[in-house]
Amino acid sequence: MRAAPKQILKENLPQKICAVCQRPFTWRKKWAKCWDDVKYCSDRCRRSK
Repeated sequence: MRAAPKQILKENLPQKICAVCQRPFTWRKKWAKCWDDVKYCSDRCRRSK
């Protein structure tokens, strides 16, 4: 019998505030290597800086 995979709750993920829209956004797996450099929540905010 295999153990169920551990799930990380979204509320436990790190958050940042977008530099453009000032809304909070949470960590995404695609940002794992560059989380310290992420400033914008979306491409739209990044383009409208």
